[in-house]
Amino acid sequence: MRITVLFFAQARERAGRPSLALELPDGSRVADARAAIARRYPALEALWPHLALAVDGVLVSGDATLHTDAELALLPPVSGG
Repeated sequence: MRITVLFFAQARERAGRPSLALELPDGSRVADARAAIARRYPALEALWPHLALAVDGVLVSGDATLHTDAELALLPPVSGG
């Protein structure tokens, strides 16, 4: 299956691109996509503990199952007030 990964803020800077089309086996989970992204972009390593992950606009955990054409967003922490 193919998903689209969206990089924002520091993740975009470290990946050097705003998005990525990623091929994964059917039945893959968010954790599988995260591992594939980490292998491809080792510069993201320091950010992983601080990133939230969203599938199609909904925050998810690593156990969430992905589907074909899903959008997986790597979201930086938000500050403000």
